[in-house]
Amino acid sequence: MKKMMSILFLLSLTITGCVSEKDIAEKVKKVIKEDPTILAEAIKAHPAEVMDALQNAAMSARDELAKKREEEEKKKLEESFDKPLDGVVHTDAIRGPADAPITLIEYSDFECPFCSRGYKTVMELMEKYKGKIRFVYKHLPLSFHQQAMISAKYYEAIRLQSNEKAFKFHDMIFENQQGLRNGEKFLQDMAKKVGADVAKVKKALESEKVNKRIQEDMAEAAKFDMQGTPGFLINGVPVRGAYPASEFDKIISQLVEKKKLTL
Repeated sequence: MKKMMSILFLLSLTITGCVSEKDIAEKVKKVIKEDPTILAEAIKAHPAEVMDALQNAAMSARDELAKKREEEEKKKLEESFDKPLDGVVHTDAIRGPADAPITLIEYSDFECPFCSRGYKTVMELMEKYKGKIRFVYKHLPLSFHQQAMISAKYYEAIRLQSNEKAFKFHDMIFENQQGLRNGEKFLQDMAKKVGADVAKVKKALESEKVNKRIQEDMAEAAKFDMQGTPGFLINGVPVRGAYPASEFDKIISQLVEKKKLTL
């Protein structure tokens, strides 16, 4: 009898006057909370209909959340054109002209498969905007990648000897990323192939200069909310993820349109 009265009460809400959806929802929640068997019996009596309703609700919620995220990201992007993130440019490790109008900074992990995509995008952009873009590689080795930190240390230890050799090492690692499965032996082989003094590299791995640079890069990435890899700054505009070169082209075009960049 009590269940029947509860059901009749819910029906009366929709036919006896103007009641807001919020009020109806609150009353429905109250009734179900007082007698949850109403919901259980409805599911039992109409399982297919209930499942369809739940699936439709889930799809609707997913689409709504995706739309909301897209709007939030668009808003953040627009804001970043007026308030670009001020990433430190390591003048001792630049690829491309030092005075290039486009500055591309990457926060990366040598072992991350998505960063290998990022590497290809960077190379594509370096070729497309040749002479007008400078690239700075920064470290964000993720803790669950066993070879990420030691790879970053090898890169920095090699850079202490030669920027060019470090750049070659960077390229060779991403072009042969599967070799990291062989651990430090692979890194030593790559260091030797680029012409670095391997004995000096090994000695410098735990040096203050090497560790300080990596820690500074990681701290900057955290400050800019670069939680995953790869992460980029294109003239201070953040791009979080392994997006194709076309995404960077759009941002460069917008920077030009907004007169934040002259090519």
